[in-house]
Amino acid sequence: MTEPSIACEGLWKTFRLPHDRPFTLKQRVLHPRSSRLASELHALRDVSFDVPEGQFIGIVGRNGSGKSTLLKCLAGIYPPDRGTIAVSGRVSPFIELGVGFNPELTARDNVVVNAALLGVSRSEALARFPAIIEFAELERFVDLKLKNYSSGMQVRLGFASMIQTDADVYLVDEVLAVGDARFQEKCFDTFRRLKRERRTVVFVTHDLASVERFCDRVLLLEQGSIVADGDPHEAIMDYRQRDLELEKAATTDGSGPRTRFGDGAATIEEAWVERESGERDPGVVPQGERVTIRARVVFENAMDNPVFGLIVKGEGGQHVMATNTALTEAHTGSFGAGEQAVYEVSFDAHFSDGQHTITLAVSHEDAQRIADWREDMLTMTVRAPRFSGGFVDLPHEVHVERAGQASANRMTRSPEAY
Repeated sequence: MTEPSIACEGLWKTFRLPHDRPFTLKQRVLHPRSSRLASELHALRDVSFDVPEGQFIGIVGRNGSGKSTLLKCLAGIYPPDRGTIAVSGRVSPFIELGVGFNPELTARDNVVVNAALLGVSRSEALARFPAIIEFAELERFVDLKLKNYSSGMQVRLGFASMIQTDADVYLVDEVLAVGDARFQEKCFDTFRRLKRERRTVVFVTHDLASVERFCDRVLLLEQGSIVADGDPHEAIMDYRQRDLELEKAATTDGSGPRTRFGDGAATIEEAWVERESGERDPGVVPQGERVTIRARVVFENAMDNPVFGLIVKGEGGQHVMATNTALTEAHTGSFGAGEQAVYEVSFDAHFSDGQHTITLAVSHEDAQRIADWREDMLTMTVRAPRFSGGFVDLPHEVHVERAGQASANRMTRSPEAY
C-alpha cells in the first residue's frame, strides 16, 4: 500500500469575527473592551479524508461552505487549528488571483519569483518561461508590469506558471471562471493531460459539468463539514437536491426571487412536476424521461377560452421550450367564477444537464391580457449521462460512410441509450 498524496485527519479551522473593531486611539481609550467582543466562525469542522496518488478529486458546495478554506489549508496558507494535514511531494497551488505575484514586476520577474516560492530554481524557471508565455498567450506583454494586466491576463499567467512546475499535487480553485471560453478549453486540455500522467489534482469549482467530466471522486461540503464523499454523479445529485430543498424553503418564506403579475381574473394556485412513475416534484429528472407539468388554476372571474402556457428556461435564462394552448388553436372552454381547471403539458426531457426553471401563465382569449403570470414558479433539475454543450440533447442518428462504398457505420443517439 502506497502512502496517500493527501491525508487530512480531524481538520478544524475557526476564524474570529470582531463585533466592533476600534480604528482610532480615541476609540480604544473610550471603549477598551469593544475589540474583545467577537464571535467564532467554524469554516472547517472535523474534516477527514485521504486522496490516493493520481486521483482527480473535486470539492463542491455552496458559497461559504469551506471549499477555499480547505484548499488554503492544503496549500499551507492557513494553519489548521486542530487536526493534521500531510501532503506528499511538490505542491503547485492556483488558489486566488494575484497570490504570489507582485504588481510592480513584469511577467518574467513574476514567473521567476513565483517559481522560487514553489521550489523551482531560477535557471529552471527561465528555461520554462517561453512555454509559460506561449500557453498564456502573452508574448506581446512580457515587459509590461503586472498592475497593467487585466484579470484575464493574470489568470492565464498564473495558471500557465502553475502547470509548468512539474508538481506532484495541483490545487486549483474556481478562479478559472475569470478566463474566457477559449482559455478554459486550454485548461481542460491540461486537465486531461494531468489525468493521463496520473497526477493528483484537487479541483474546487461551481461548474458541475466540469466536475463530472474530470473528477474521479467528489467531496460535498456544507457548513464546513463533509456531507458526501464518493462517485461524482451521486455527490452532485445530492448537492442539487440539497440546493432544491433550500430554494423551496426560501420560496415558502417569501424571500425567493419570484415575479408575478396579472389582472387577477384567474390565479395559478399550485403547480408541480410529475415523472412517468407518478412521483411528484422529484427534484431530479433523468434526461430523456417523460415528465408532465401540471398547474391548478382557479378562476376569480368568468373567462371564455383562456390561454394556458409555459416556458422552460436553462441555467443561463435561455428559453429552451415555450408553448401555449393558442399555438394549437385549441378551444379551452368557458369557466365561471369559482371554477377550476388543471393545465397539463407532457414532454420528454431532452434538455441539457443542469437546473431548469418553469414559468407558467394564464391569459385572456386574446393572449395579450395576462390574468396570472408566475415567473420561475417551478425548478426541474435534469441529470444527463454526459456533457454535450447544447441547450438540448435530442435523440438523433449519425451516418458515416466511406465515399464509393455501400457499407456504412450508423450510430444512434436515442432515449434507450440513457
